[in-house]
Amino acid sequence: MVEEFDLLIKNARLRYKPIEKTFFIGINEGKISSVTEERIGRGIIEVDAEGNLVSEPFTNPHIHMCKVYTFLMLGGGAVRQYQSEGMGGAMAAIEIASKIKEKYNESWIYENAKKAALSALKYGSIYLRAFVDTDTKAKLEGVKALLKVKNELKHVMNIQVVAFPQDGIVRDEGAEEYVWKAMELGADVVGGIPWIELTEEDEQKHIRTAFKIAKEFNKDIAMLTDDAGDPQLKTTLYLAKATIKEGWENKVTACHARALSTYPKPTLLKVIELSKNAGMSYVMDPHTGPLYLPFKEMIRAGVNVALGQDDIADAYYPYGRNNMLEVAFLASHITWSMTLRDMDTFMDMITWRGMKAMGLDFCGIRPGCPADLIVLNGKSVYEAIWRHGLPHYVISKGKIVVKSNIEGKFYI
Repeated sequence: MVEEFDLLIKNARLRYKPIEKTFFIGINEGKISSVTEERIGRGIIEVDAEGNLVSEPFTNPHIHMCKVYTFLMLGGGAVRQYQSEGMGGAMAAIEIASKIKEKYNESWIYENAKKAALSALKYGSIYLRAFVDTDTKAKLEGVKALLKVKNELKHVMNIQVVAFPQDGIVRDEGAEEYVWKAMELGADVVGGIPWIELTEEDEQKHIRTAFKIAKEFNKDIAMLTDDAGDPQLKTTLYLAKATIKEGWENKVTACHARALSTYPKPTLLKVIELSKNAGMSYVMDPHTGPLYLPFKEMIRAGVNVALGQDDIADAYYPYGRNNMLEVAFLASHITWSMTLRDMDTFMDMITWRGMKAMGLDFCGIRPGCPADLIVLNGKSVYEAIWRHGLPHYVISKGKIVVKSNIEGKFYI
């Protein structure tokens, strides 16, 4: 008896399998049923991978979705400050960028955010962690917009909404109340940016407040820490210590943490060890600023590090397509990491490491796993990153949701 599948992918190359071999991937009821070298059935729908690499979908665990496509509304002042030598103007950049919030409205944020989410889907990302400004200027306009996008696309994407007090919790009196309200509305993650506070005492209060809210709602925490070239910044260290103290291991992510690149070696090793003990993940975005954390050393030590898009055409970065292969391509150049092993590391950083940073379980491509897959434009990780083009197919929950031509055609 010939087995019948809802969807059958044929002529698929797989990571960690010999390059000369191709496979058949059978899918039923949203899950992978079989992975075999020989055809064992037929599909109601069949997709020919044509010898290209089939991968798990991409993950973007750090993107500011309420600000996408706003670059021309503000111009280049924030970019100049953020990308200044040593990132000494990072705080000034945040002040300039915050002016966009004077114009915040749920309607246009929703339109921009949905456009960015669909761009992510087109390029193979189905897991997004969307940071949304939640403070006395932004109020809940962005949160409401992103929750709407999340709900509309939940059948094809997993979007986590982060309630993010961009201007601080202590500095911006009243921001804490908006974070509480955002969590009550249905936000998924408690955000933070403790380094923006003016004193060490306020930085630590910022972190304590985030843990208080997270524990009340039993949610993960994602913070932007030490996003400047200042070795005196220590909020990454404070966050790791608080994670252990509060018993919130494996539920906390630090983004940027660029100051770690300026630390003396002994101090850096302490932060790495504490991060490992805390089960913390990190997300780096080296294309948006001239500094980046020492990710290779951290990964070797057992700390999870992922890549993020961070920004799309906003005050901090004028480009971006939510294309994680493009992010990996840029990271390879910026960090001078161009060996085949480096490319495999970057592929990990936009797939399973990103999922881990988002607190999601990774299964892989084997029977019983969710049928969330992408048929890439390339026969290997090397070719995929080199081309960083549209995937041929994006499959979510066992269904084809994007079939790419020049523009990318949606089936959702």
